[in-house]
Amino acid sequence: MMRAEPWWRDRLLWSAMALLALALGMPRLGPLFSALYPELDRPIYQQDSFVDLLLAHIAMVLGSSVPAVALGVGAGIALTRPWGREFRPLVETAVAIGQTFPPVAVLAVAAPLIGFGVRPALIALLLYGLLPILQGTLAGLATVPAASREAAQGLGMSTRGILWRIELPLAAPVILAGIRTSVIINIGTAAIASTVGAKTLGSPIIVGLSGFNSAYVIQGALLVGLLAIVADQAFERAARRLGHWRGAGTAV
Repeated sequence: MMRAEPWWRDRLLWSAMALLALALGMPRLGPLFSALYPELDRPIYQQDSFVDLLLAHIAMVLGSSVPAVALGVGAGIALTRPWGREFRPLVETAVAIGQTFPPVAVLAVAAPLIGFGVRPALIALLLYGLLPILQGTLAGLATVPAASREAAQGLGMSTRGILWRIELPLAAPVILAGIRTSVIINIGTAAIASTVGAKTLGSPIIVGLSGFNSAYVIQGALLVGLLAIVADQAFERAARRLGHWRGAGTAV
């Protein structure tokens, strides 16, 4: 059984509190940024609330990562089935090509076709996040011992039962690692979505770069970095709990 960590040693809790405190308290850091950048008339980004930008950023990451997980894991499962193996090289190549295109290029092509705002950004992030998930799923299913499948077949399990009760639980840590990589990448990449009018934590970064305002860039970058840390620690905790759950299941 997994022992609960004392709250004062909970890194995820402290990171999440730091992220929320910075988003809420950024406007009060005006004197600090004024001292660091005395040449700036407006050292704090004020076009949008930092809390609103944080929530919009999280929504965009979730809106792209959830379908990416569904497509990536689904495709990985399909490509490891006997009827789908012949399509594996084609699908892997197509997904790899999707990630080689810079997100900015995808945005530049998609925005004139479907309009500016959230939709082209979601498409770019979805394409960019597929490869790690697909690779993690393929690698995870490849680690399942053949003896485990054969034993399940000997017990009379159906193909679907073997997938859900044997293959996916054993492959879960590697699949989760692929999802973790994809989400962390998308958190950083989502900042670029502000170039096509989407509201994200990249908004102060883009405005700062175009207006030569380093304070805005730092404010946006700090929040993006903290959000990535919180997400990474959340996945680390999920991986630990998954490991303890699998260990308990094996012991039973």
